[in-house]
Amino acid sequence: MKLSQYFVKTSKNVPADETARNAQLLIQAGFIHKEMAGVYAYLPLGLRVIDNIKQIVREEMNAIGGQEVQMTTLQPKDIWEKTDRWDDKKVDNWFKTKLTNGTELGVGLTHEEPIVDAISSYISSYKDLPFSVYQIQSKFRNELRAKSGLLRGREFIMKDMYSLARNQEEHEKLYEQVAEAYHAVYKRLGLGDSTYRTYADGGIFTERFSDEFQTLSDIGEDTIYLDEAKGVAINKEVYTDENLAKLGLNKQDLVEKKAIEVGNIFPLETKYTDALDVYYTDEDGQKQSIIMGCYGIGVSRLMGVIAEHFADDKGLVWPDNVAPAKVYLVRIGASDEVVKQADALYEHLTSNGIDVLYDDRDMRPGEKFADADLLGIPYRIVVSDKTVAADTYELKARTADQAEQISFAEVSKTLGIVA
Repeated sequence: MKLSQYFVKTSKNVPADETARNAQLLIQAGFIHKEMAGVYAYLPLGLRVIDNIKQIVREEMNAIGGQEVQMTTLQPKDIWEKTDRWDDKKVDNWFKTKLTNGTELGVGLTHEEPIVDAISSYISSYKDLPFSVYQIQSKFRNELRAKSGLLRGREFIMKDMYSLARNQEEHEKLYEQVAEAYHAVYKRLGLGDSTYRTYADGGIFTERFSDEFQTLSDIGEDTIYLDEAKGVAINKEVYTDENLAKLGLNKQDLVEKKAIEVGNIFPLETKYTDALDVYYTDEDGQKQSIIMGCYGIGVSRLMGVIAEHFADDKGLVWPDNVAPAKVYLVRIGASDEVVKQADALYEHLTSNGIDVLYDDRDMRPGEKFADADLLGIPYRIVVSDKTVAADTYELKARTADQAEQISFAEVSKTLGIVA
């Protein structure tokens, strides 16, 4: 991508209507556009980040046998009535709409009912189970007060997975596989060292605990109590002596922390399959209930968490596998040799699978360097009259204090290009 052809421009001004650091930086850097409170559009670089996060999540869900689907946003009223969740007194934070004939519809908040309805035609025998399906799509929540940028929105991107099992033992196995896959996701996103599995309330679904995945952060809305030695935590909402005893946690080993929820997994028991009359027949020909689990990861929320978690006073700092590009190539000057060498490096990198933002604009060097820092690209490479004369390139990692002068071969080696 050549920035001279890119329609988005960065801004020096902090958005006056945003208090969250993640939204301020992402808007200034041109990654997102605010449509209204809690609703953001993803511009080209922001979409690249979202797609990179999606792909990491997708790969880890596929690795444990998840099968990807794409469910509808519009949902029929009748299946929600069967599970007793249509009434606003039961679920009061979702959007509803009507067809021209007056038929009421729900606008996708979660998909337990539609998933069970969709797979009902394909389950009859014990041989059809277990399996898990997931999707990555936009969800809609009628938040009373959207806040914190991408951390709490009215429209957001989410991965939701649903497992179906023949018995509790089978369900527990699937459940733990997903928990391990979640740890793998957060590790790949650079959040592994600060994200903990956290015991939480099972809600209306189960007497068991649910599990949240909480990333430590001073801006977090949740309070957790962390056992650093065991690498697990308990949410304040279930922090009782009785629950500590159940979980084998000692109060003196726990440290109070602020955290952001970046994922959750729930045992659903048989609530939805029973309500929608979906069963399987066991080896003895007996009808049996199907046990479900639900597993969510907020993809757009993760973008906000990563933006805020790694940012410094100069701007965004993206981990390599999340960044919209690996290299920010800066061309300083317009002499024939500078243009020739910068263009040649751009072609070399892109032809070897390296994503590059090529700053070929007619701007002062300081402005280009400021944009490189604001955008948070992992490596900045400068081509100028000075570097051409020395037959070197100036390379600086986003988190490094100083740039270094290196050869063409060293550029390739640093960026992982195999000769």
